[in-house]
Order: sequence, then structure tokens, then C-alpha cells
Amino acid sequence: MKPSTKDRIKGEKDTIKGKVKEGLGKLTGNRDLEEEGKDDQLKGAARKKVGEIKKVFKQ
Repeated sequence: MKPSTKDRIKGEKDTIKGKVKEGLGKLTGNRDLEEEGKDDQLKGAARKKVGEIKKVFKQ
């Protein structure tokens, strides 16, 4: 599997994990978990962009 594809898949995984954490944090009133979820979503979005950039440069 190409590195660009791996980055995009890992990014999507982090984004989904972050959405789940954020939702659980809201549901349980745990602001730390909610913020951790938001951070994971940002990390996932960044990793997906890295994968897209690598694809453009064919890496």
C-alpha cells in the first residue's frame, strides 16, 4: 500500500475516533474527553491532507 493511502486511512480513522470521543464526552459531560475528541479530529484531518499532498507528488 502506498504511503499516501496509509496516511489517508489513518487520518480517517483518527477523525472517526475523535467524533466518537467528542460525542461520548458530550453525552457524559466529560469536557476533557470532548476536547480530546476534537483534537483527534484535527489530527485526522491533518494526516488526510498529508496523504493527499503525497499523492500529488506521487510518494
